[in-house]
Amino acid sequence: MSRRSLTLSIAGLATLVAIAVAVLVPVPYVILRPGPTLNTLGKDSSGKPLITIVGHPTYPTTGNLNLTTVSYQGGPGANLNVFEALRAWLDPAEAVVPESELFPPGQTAEQTQQQDTAQMASSQQTATAAALTTLHIPFQTQVVVVQTVPDTPASTVLKPGDVILAVDGKPVTGQAELSVLITAHPPGSVLQLTVLRAGKTLHLQVKTVATKDSGGTPVIGVEVQERYKFPFIVHISVGDIGGPSAGMMFALGIIDKLTLVNLTGGKFIAGTGEITAAGLVQPIGGIQQKMVAARDAGATVFLAPAGNCADTAGAVPSGLRVVKVSTLPQAVSDLQAIKAGKPVPSC
Repeated sequence: MSRRSLTLSIAGLATLVAIAVAVLVPVPYVILRPGPTLNTLGKDSSGKPLITIVGHPTYPTTGNLNLTTVSYQGGPGANLNVFEALRAWLDPAEAVVPESELFPPGQTAEQTQQQDTAQMASSQQTATAAALTTLHIPFQTQVVVVQTVPDTPASTVLKPGDVILAVDGKPVTGQAELSVLITAHPPGSVLQLTVLRAGKTLHLQVKTVATKDSGGTPVIGVEVQERYKFPFIVHISVGDIGGPSAGMMFALGIIDKLTLVNLTGGKFIAGTGEITAAGLVQPIGGIQQKMVAARDAGATVFLAPAGNCADTAGAVPSGLRVVKVSTLPQAVSDLQAIKAGKPVPSC
């Protein structure tokens, strides 16, 4: 074999090896692309309403209030290669992000799915709380112990599932109120807790301490979450969609069903945003893909968290109007203004 032929053979083999490596060796990235959208005022593929309300009058709705989602390719155990990543990078409707943005180190895809499912269930409860708060419909908020921090005063006193009713006789109406009642006392103080455990009311004592993690702020060493008791049933069904980002759209769908306001005026509205029980709209990820999904589905108006406005710059699909939203009451007012042909804030 001549030197030229040998050189070409080696170069060809190296090229084949490089291609094989590029195809077979996964890269630590995830491709984000537009996912499905669902009308919170409509029905799922089986004909079941996404939002069902029992025990309170409801009213007919028109138009669409679509939640938007992002689908992904890649992740732990997936075989995403460099060519797939490059193709997605060149597609303006898709994004390539580090795997660690979606999957914390050491966490499997199954664990992430379980976490997303739990966040979706929590967001539905929070969305209901936000809707009822906006409509001034009273409901009960309970502060429930999720877990205690090892080697802190609460670890030997409280148990997961305990409902903290009061501190020193003062009612606990939410996480913020609990924090205020605890931090009002210097480290080393003894607090009198009223707790509901397995249907029994207990009166327990727990000390406050200042830990390194708390930065000197008095704590008792407990992780809690809010649980709500509503005066009627609100059931939300979205299948296997996960995450907290549909909260605002759920809340708007509930408000539209509970009132005569007709939020959409027959228009196709879509949007995204995590919601708090107080009605604050918080930023989310993947908004560029969600805007594309909304427009592809037929939306002409997209409600975006104010905190995501910078992410929409230069990425708004033609024919889509992006409205900047900070709170749930503002979203309601903006939709009514759009229906009346009045100006609203935009990104």
